[in-house]
Amino acid sequence: MKIRQINCKTALSPSMLPGLDYSLNPYRGCEHNCAYCYTPNVLKIKRENWGNFIDVKANIPLVLSKEIKNKKRGVVGISTVTDPYQPIEKKYKLTRYCLDQLLKYDFPISIQTKSSLIVRDINILSKFSDAEVMMSITTLDDNERKLLEPCTSPVEKRLDVLRKYADVGIQTSVFFGPIYPSISTDDIPEIIDTFITYGASKIWIDSLNLKPGVWNSIKKNIFQNQKMYNTFLKNVFENKEYYNTIREEILKIGKKRNVKIVDAF
Repeated sequence: MKIRQINCKTALSPSMLPGLDYSLNPYRGCEHNCAYCYTPNVLKIKRENWGNFIDVKANIPLVLSKEIKNKKRGVVGISTVTDPYQPIEKKYKLTRYCLDQLLKYDFPISIQTKSSLIVRDINILSKFSDAEVMMSITTLDDNERKLLEPCTSPVEKRLDVLRKYADVGIQTSVFFGPIYPSISTDDIPEIIDTFITYGASKIWIDSLNLKPGVWNSIKKNIFQNQKMYNTFLKNVFENKEYYNTIREEILKIGKKRNVKIVDAF
C-alpha cells in the first residue's frame, strides 16, 4: 500500500447527493477495495491502481477550521467517495479531528461507513444535535462479504455498531446496496428484520452498478465460488427484472414492518 501525505485546498465541497449540502473526504483512495466499487470510474483512476494507494489529506482539519466559519450551516456527508473509517484512520485520525471542528459549529452530519472503527468516536458523535450513522451492509452472509469486500469489517461487527449508536439515541440507518445478486426474495424478510432489530430507522437500497471494469473485478473475486458466480451471472445478465423484483419485495416488507425504505439514486 502506497501512503502519501498531501495538502488539500478545500475541505467542504458542494454535494449533489440527496439530503446532503456538503461532502467531506479526509482521504483519497480506499483500503477496503470492494470489488464492485465504481469510485475509480468517478475519479478517473485506473481500476488496477485502486486499493493500492491512499492520499492522506494531512491539513484537512486546519482547512476545515478556517472554511467552516464562513459556511452556511448545512448537512455534511462524510464518506461520499471513500470510507472515512478505513484502517488508516486508526493512525491519522483525520475524520475525528474534522468532527472536532464540525462540532464547534454543530453542523448536521451524516456518516456512511463499512467499518466498526466508527465506534471509537461515539463520545464525540453523541454531542452533535443532529447526527446520522449509516452502516453499509450489502449481505448478511459474511462468507460472501469476504469475497467482495475483503478488507471491511465483518457483518456482525457492523450490526453491533448500529446497536451501540441506536442505544445512545443517535439516528442509525443502513445502506443496503449494492444488493448482491445472490440474494433472493425469500431472504428479504430476515434481512429487513435484522436491520430493524439492530436499530436501523431507515434503509436505503441500491442496485449493482456495472460501470466499466466492475464486472471483471467482481468475476475475479467470486470465480472460485461456482454457485455464487452462476447466480450472479443469471441475475446480472439474464434476469432483467431481478432488481425490480427484489426492490418490490423490500418495499412490501418495509411497509409491513413500518420502516422507511429509500431509493438511493
